[in-house]
Amino acid sequence: MNRSLTFIAIAAVAAQGWACANAPFTRQEKPADAALLHDAMRQLTGVIVYDIFSPPQASRVYAYASVAAYEVLRQEHPGYRTLAGQLNGLSRVPGLESGREYYAPLAATEAFLTVGKAMTFSPARMDSVRETLRARVRVMGVPPAVFARSVAYGDTVARHILAWAAQDHYLQTRGMAKYTVTSAPGRWIPTPPAYMDAVEPNWFRIRPFVLDSASQFPAKPPLAFDTTAGSPFMKEAREVFELRRTMTDEQRAIAAFWDCNPYVMHVQGHTMFATKKITPGGHWMGIAEIASRASGADAMRSASAYARTALAVADGFIVVWEQKYRSNLIRPETVINKYIDARWEPLLQTPPFPEYTSGHSVISNAAAVVLSDEFGDRFQFHDDVEDAYGLPARDFASFKDAAAQAAISRLYGGIHFRRAIEEGAVQGQKVGALVVQRVHTQQQLAGR
Repeated sequence: MNRSLTFIAIAAVAAQGWACANAPFTRQEKPADAALLHDAMRQLTGVIVYDIFSPPQASRVYAYASVAAYEVLRQEHPGYRTLAGQLNGLSRVPGLESGREYYAPLAATEAFLTVGKAMTFSPARMDSVRETLRARVRVMGVPPAVFARSVAYGDTVARHILAWAAQDHYLQTRGMAKYTVTSAPGRWIPTPPAYMDAVEPNWFRIRPFVLDSASQFPAKPPLAFDTTAGSPFMKEAREVFELRRTMTDEQRAIAAFWDCNPYVMHVQGHTMFATKKITPGGHWMGIAEIASRASGADAMRSASAYARTALAVADGFIVVWEQKYRSNLIRPETVINKYIDARWEPLLQTPPFPEYTSGHSVISNAAAVVLSDEFGDRFQFHDDVEDAYGLPARDFASFKDAAAQAAISRLYGGIHFRRAIEEGAVQGQKVGALVVQRVHTQQQLAGR
């Protein structure tokens, strides 16, 4: 018997009480195998939303879980390379037991969910997801020994990935000093309505996945803070202010579609309540799923798309968080309220961290570069990721078209100055290009 993970031809198993007893398990069922990974990704996103993870935290979970799934699936695909040696600190994962059969999609899903469970806060929800997906595999007719062996191998890979993750300095950042609010002119201060503390001021200390360092792609400095009428800085502030009054319905729709704020606070009189949404990284992982399904990608190619997209997004957040807390720039809302109109409000709720550069601009462009490399520069797609949050789908001519819209949405939303958007897009493109240059999954692409 070949030692590789394989799509197993299984004889009738009626005596074991499983459904589909007489159906052979053949390669024609590959779409169903890819669907296991897609559904696991969706369910992980649901838990991340439920747990109210910040965008950087969510990106870390997606990256480690996606690498775990990829490393399992590539065992049966000699045309795909291990990411060990390509990602910072990742050593080669344990191999398969010689002469044994495994069912790749189950093992990959187990690795993915085990990592996801360890990094999220709702273990019961993750266990429920795991049992649901296991039940789907059981009715396919996978023999009990192969089922158990595949689960065990997935858990082995997950432990390896989690040991790697434990060395990325995340735990150390939990005990580091919080952001100190200062009265210095032009510096970020908390914004209404919740006036929340700054999110993850030490995130740039997390070990990158592909980058040499968090400061590898610094943006040009922001415009000098100058409240003199007609100064370059105040012209940018005026642009944000005026756009709120002249905005079109289409611009409002774009801002809402790309809001992706995981925790929006609402104030009604003396009552305050919050709503949860998908993170920016979660939106782009959803786009990776859309592209994988639309292109008919099998489980292996889908895992490659997920892993490279997640790596670009995760490193994008490390880059932009380093830039944000180094620049420490005030938000448009604060500037406008103090120097232009005290009653002005942005269309979107201002996120609780410094302004420069735009996180959406960085990670959207990073993801778009990688997805364009995976599926092509002119890949048209129907983005219905936000459907679950009551927002109508939008159509895009390419991933870069979507990234450009995500970036400009921050101006429409009133939460970023134009320079943060434009310079953030440049940073993101550099991060994405580095991932394309350094992270090779398919062997034939290794020399490009």
